[in-house]
Parts: sequence; structure tokens; C-alpha cells
Amino acid sequence: MTFVRRNVWELGDDWAEEILWYARGVAAMKARGLNEPTGWRFYAGMHGFNAARWQELGYLFATDTPPTQADFSTFWRQCQHGSWYFLPWHRGYVLALEANIRAEVVALGGPEDWALPYWNYFKPGQDALPPAFGSPDWPDGVGDNPLYVEQRYGPDGDGNVFVPTDQVNLDALNDPDFTGVTGGGSTGFGGVDTGFSHNGSLHGGIETQPHDWVHGLVGGQSVQPPETVGAMADPRTAGLDPIFWLHHANIDRLWASWNLDTTHLDPSQQPWLLGPASTGERAFCAPMPDGTTFTYTPEEMMNLPDLGYEYDDLTPAVAPPPPPGPAGPVVDDGEEGVAVPETEVELVGSNDKAVPVAGRESRTQVRLDSSARQKVGDRIDAADSGEEGVAAPDRVFLNLENVRGRSDATAFSVYLGLGDDEDPAEHPERLAGSIAPFGVSEASDFDDEHAGAGLNFVLEVTGIVNELHREGRLAADDLSVRVVPRRPPGGKSELSIGRISIVRQGR
Repeated sequence: MTFVRRNVWELGDDWAEEILWYARGVAAMKARGLNEPTGWRFYAGMHGFNAARWQELGYLFATDTPPTQADFSTFWRQCQHGSWYFLPWHRGYVLALEANIRAEVVALGGPEDWALPYWNYFKPGQDALPPAFGSPDWPDGVGDNPLYVEQRYGPDGDGNVFVPTDQVNLDALNDPDFTGVTGGGSTGFGGVDTGFSHNGSLHGGIETQPHDWVHGLVGGQSVQPPETVGAMADPRTAGLDPIFWLHHANIDRLWASWNLDTTHLDPSQQPWLLGPASTGERAFCAPMPDGTTFTYTPEEMMNLPDLGYEYDDLTPAVAPPPPPGPAGPVVDDGEEGVAVPETEVELVGSNDKAVPVAGRESRTQVRLDSSARQKVGDRIDAADSGEEGVAAPDRVFLNLENVRGRSDATAFSVYLGLGDDEDPAEHPERLAGSIAPFGVSEASDFDDEHAGAGLNFVLEVTGIVNELHREGRLAADDLSVRVVPRRPPGGKSELSIGRISIVRQGR
């Protein structure tokens, strides 16, 4: 049997059968104790856990029996972020949760072919939270709807939950490479080469947008004291929210959509295919309803038909912008069956101090190295000449380094090359990208594995830089950068960017 995941907004009505059975399955899993491997909170703990945050949101009690140490070490705090394992780990995680919900559905007399819906917030008219998740009542008007979460505050902190589609994008679908590079160049569609990475610092393209943005803005942060951060906005609590799973089904769908292009290839290196367990680190695994453990590798997550499910539609819904240019030559890295892009990453410039993300706007200047700037300009001119055989211009990236803060629900947009008197709202062509630093509070903790270094984000600005050069505005010694919060961060957020830099990536 092939299970078909369908668009939650196109199932017929607000409480269509797929949604109603999902709610019943969630309720059954929620009825189990914290220490029961097929319980709702146990599954959420696999994604992340922090006792103080769970207590704050009402999900951890003094009477709870915690998981055994063996279960905690095997299953909990396992999610992969800032890693090339981000997509395959989450695919297996969602697959296992879906199997557990389906077992509950069947036990309650429901359909044996039940499948998890997905939320395609990019489709016109479907950016709002699906109604069944926003009501405290079941469809008969009686309370205790298991899909409802009180701590969802939305983009403006007022409880109106939606995805601001003017600030999310599908740019990552145009990245030709699954695996990116470190050092400031493209992080690739799927992320950079890492080992087991529960809270990695460098987010890949599809993770940065739309994944992080939807998490941060759906969860949000209350405008009312004590400015509580919603469950979805924090990796340590996100799995507690039933909408989490529909969001991740959509991210999984976008991976399948990226794979439709036959030039888009998943990694073929053994450490990725076989996962971190092949190098002595933790295995990816999840408890199943029959009491067994589902242990999986990225290689086993590559093909949907092999996994027994499909999506009703792989169309992204919004066309991503055209790619910046041809991918260029590739070289063999010496490992059989592996071709990697030939890349040269060079710093073009950086600012000289940390940038607080506060108030309505923050400004800084990136000082440009004249030699590197000249290379960028020369390659743009050569490409514009139309001469046959000339290489594409460099890809250029804006790096936001060591982003630190205390609130995962903040969000901001970054503009490049605006004049002092130009209003960012009137110049969308200068928008480098929008960031919701999902996981920033944990990454800013000095007890974290990265010693409080924060998160790093890479935004492609090739198109902006090309136009600035053609307008003669790249000849200056520096470029302006504006950081515009979606709404002024609360005083407790303490959000800052350690350094902003520009790099060129040639091929």
C-alpha cells in the first residue's frame, strides 16, 4: 500500500476525515506518560528538550516519570539542525510519527490508509493556520481539541497565526548543490558536511528558508508580559505542537520537489549515506507502535517509493527566482562516484563591529577589499559582454556570523546597498533575505556544544551585487547593510549579529 500525503487546505472542509483522525491519534498519544516511547511528549523530546521551557509551557510536571537513561540516551535530543543530515533525519522522524498515529487511527476503527497531511503555506490563500488547529474545541463544540496549542502567538505576537508570504521564499530550490561549503560560500540546498549535529551553527538553504521562518513566526512571542515564546519557535519545544508535523511534511515535500530536477543530486559520500553511526556517533532511530525500534540511515531515506508514501502534488506553488548562472565545472574529489563543484571562496569585505538587532532598524557598513571587489566586477563585465565561452559571474554571499540572542521568535530582514535616505520598504530589489534564528537561544548558551558562538546564516546576494555594479555603486569603499526587524524585539531578546561579511564564490 502506498500512503498519500495531501494538502491540508484541500481536504474538503476544516475538519475533514484526515484531520479528525489525526486529532484522535494525537489525543491517544497524549494520554501516555512522559516515559512511554510511543507517547506524544516522548516523541517531542526526541526533537529537543529543556526542562524549564517544558514547565513554562505546561508540558512537564513534578509527578512525571522521566524516560530511562537508556531511552534518553538513545532517542532524546536527537534532531539534526545546521547539518547535511537535516533533511534525512526529519524524513525518518516524520515517517515514524506518522506510523504511530496511523496505528492509533486503525485501533480506533479508522482507515488503514491514513496519511499525514502537509501545510503548503506558499499556495495562495493557504498561508493561515489551518482552522482545526486554531480552535480549542472539537468540531462538535466541546473543548480539549488536541490540535490546539495556546502558545502560538504568530508573527505579530497577538495570536493571529499565519505565514507572512512576502518574507518567505523558495530560493533554496535553485541551489544546484545539496551540500554546501564552509568559509562563507553557499551552504547548499541541504546543508554543510557535519557529523551528528543536534544544534549546528550553520544552517543550509532550505533550513534557513522557509523552515526556520515558519517555526519562528508561527510560534512567535507574546506581546503581553512575560513575553512567552511559543512552542513552535524553539527547537526544544517545537515537537509538542501538532502543526510541527504538517510543516515538516511540507519541508520533506520540497526536498522531493528539488529532486525532480535530474541535475539535483543527493550526497553520495559514505558518511552521509550511512549516517553518523558509521563513524561511531549516535544512530538515527525512533520507537514504533509494535515495540520495535526503527533505525535508519540517510541512504534509506532517499526514495519515497521505497518508503511507501507519496505526495499528491510536488509543485512548489510559488516559482523560485531564476538561478544566478550556470553551475560551472566539477572536479572529482578522489572518492568513487562523487563529483563536487570546483569552488574558490574569497572574502570581499566585512564590517568592524557587532550589530544589535533592536528598535526599528540597525545600520552598518561593510568595508570592501579593492582587489576582491575588482574580481567580482570584472567577471560581471565579462559575462555581460556576451562573449562566447565566458564564465558566469561569481556567486556572492552575505554572511551573518555569530547571531546570538535569548528569543527564538525574533525575525528580521536584511537589505544591501541602500542609500542613507532610501526606505527599505520601497526597495524590495535590495532585500538580501529574511532570517528567523530558530535555535538561537540554545546556540547562545555558553553550556551549549558550540560554547555560545550563536548561529550563522548565508544569504545569496549575487543578483543585488550584479545590479549595484552595473549602476556604478559597487565602486565605493563600502556597502551599506540595513537590518530591519519584523517588529521591534522585546528587551529580553538581546539579539545581535557578531559580524557581517561578503564573500565571492567562483567556479
